[in-house]
Parts: sequence; C-alpha cells; structure tokens
Amino acid sequence: MSANLTAALTVVRPGLFATIQDLGRFGFQELGMPVAGALDPVALRLANALVGNPQGMAGLEIALLGPVLRVDAASVRIAAVGPLAMTLEREGEATRPLEPHRSHSLRQGDLLRLGAVDGASVAYLAVAGGFALAPVMGSLSAYVRAGIGPLGGRPLGQDDRLPLVRDGAPDGPPDEQELELPQPPDYGSGPLRVVLGPQDDRFTEQALATFLSATYHVGKQADRMGLRLEGPALKHRGSADIPSDGLVTGSIQVPGNGQPILLLNDHQTAGGYAKIATVISADLPRTGRLRPGDCLSFQAVTVDEAEAIRRRQEQAIAGWIRAIRPVRPAGGIDLEALYAENLISGTVDIVNGGSDLPLV
Repeated sequence: MSANLTAALTVVRPGLFATIQDLGRFGFQELGMPVAGALDPVALRLANALVGNPQGMAGLEIALLGPVLRVDAASVRIAAVGPLAMTLEREGEATRPLEPHRSHSLRQGDLLRLGAVDGASVAYLAVAGGFALAPVMGSLSAYVRAGIGPLGGRPLGQDDRLPLVRDGAPDGPPDEQELELPQPPDYGSGPLRVVLGPQDDRFTEQALATFLSATYHVGKQADRMGLRLEGPALKHRGSADIPSDGLVTGSIQVPGNGQPILLLNDHQTAGGYAKIATVISADLPRTGRLRPGDCLSFQAVTVDEAEAIRRRQEQAIAGWIRAIRPVRPAGGIDLEALYAENLISGTVDIVNGGSDLPLV
C-alpha cells in the first residue's frame, strides 16, 4: 500500500526519550556502524503481531515516560507491549485508560497519552501499516549518538509528525478486529546466561569465579550504548587493555577498575578492553529491559546450549503469536473457554447441589 502523505501521528508532547526502532541495521559494523534497533525485540515483534504487521516493522521505543500523540488520520490501529501506562482523550468523552498487550482503534483528533514505563526500561508502540519514513542503510532504527535514522536519528520532538502508511485502520467493525495477548510475555528469571570469552584467559581464576557467583547492580550510567555494572571488582592477569577487536551486543568488557560494562544495541563496533563473557542472544531482551538499580548475576553456558535456548525462545514467541485472540467484549462470555470445559459434569454438579451423585 502506498503512503498517505497527510495521515500522521503528531507529537503534542515528546516525553523523555522515544525513538523509532526496528530490529536493527545489520551488515555495516565493519564500517563502524552499530546495529542499533529495539532493546527488547520480543516486545516489538509482539506489538507488530497485534496490529497485523510483519514482526520486524519499525515502531516507537518508549523509555521511562512516553509522548502525547494526536491522531491526524481518519483512524489508526495501535498496540503497545510492555509495562506502559496509556490513556485516551476523545472529544465529548471522559478520559479513559487503555490496556497494553492488545490493539486499540483510534479516531481523528484523539489524544493518546503514553505515560510511565513501570517495571522495565522500555515499552513499544506499533501502528497498523507502519510509518511512511525512508530507511537509512536499510533500517528505520535511530542511532542517536551519530544522528542516523529517521527524524535525523534523534528522539521525538515537539510537533514532529510521524507519517503513516495507512490513512485508516484496517477495514471492519472495531469490536471484531481488536486483538490481545492472553498474557504478557514471559522473559524468564534467574542469572543472565553467558558464553565465557573471548578473552576470559585475561582474568584470574578468582575473577572468573567471582563473575559467576556475585550479584551486580546496574549503575546510574546506563543508556542504549551499555550498562555500567557495580559489584566485586574483577582482576585481570596483567593489563586490562588488548588490541582493539570487534564487539557485539551483549559483550561484557572489563576496564582497569574491574567493574564490568555490558554493551547494548548502540555500542561501539570495536574496543580495547578485555571481554570476560558475552550474554547469549536469547537473554538480550532481558538486558535491554534493565534499569539503574536492578540486580543481575551470570551463569556460564556452552555455545551449543545457547543455540538450543534460542531455538526454544523462538518456539515460545511463535506460540505467543499463535495465542493472540480477539478481545472479549466488556462483560462478555468467552465462548472458546466455555466450550473447553466439561459442561455436562458442571451441569450435574449444579443440579445435584454439588453432589457427586449422578442424575436419574
């Protein structure tokens, strides 16, 4: 579908730090270009699924406190995934809250207030059809440090217009179109799993044991580039410096002070500190959700184990998407759940006043 140049979401108030992100800008790290992309790709994929988009389509990544957006289109369908407070202001109606983890259809002139993100560092908003913006190096992800991406690669600003591909929500009565996740995604718990290295031999045996047994806290220096961790110092065998080599999202560098730095999506592409371990790809969404003050620990796994964990995660995501269902009307009966019950047994119990005796 071609873009409608007049349809847009207009930024009435920008919030603290909202950027456009897709799943990343791959293939350019050799040129010094970070991948960027969603800190929590699971949430972005699910938000897109709720509005019928391809899973990798760009959405809004909302950090801490979201923007206020005005609908300047005939209608638009949106969905948020993550612990995000939302309210809708519509002319002639009382302000009402909107739930995350489901879709909502908005009308011309509606104000969508995206409030605090509570319980994670980020949440995501997807719009049906996506944004009519030109990709940069094959991606709509904003890399703010270099000003690369849509809107000059910066966070949303006052009066920005986010042009929409569609001028209206997908056809059909809204009550028949809205979809929901039966429950929020489960990111798991426990230690973050890592593969040791590639420079774990640059650390003492005691440092490796400490790294895999201690609890660390996310410090105040935390952003899309990385998280500085605070906890027991890790001692090097000699210098912390190495000849600069490649970095990946999830690399854990340890500079001379012995305090680990966990690199996130906007990390530099090469660095000269020894890396004690790398967070496995399946646990990167958990790292992207961490906030200053959060606690974390680490557990070593093999490469084969990491690959198996990732396969299981993809199976889980596919299952969550298959479980997406139409939203039940307020006060309505979930017939699908009702039909799944043993209605005959339930009828026997009711007629017999709860007795186990059969009907005669």
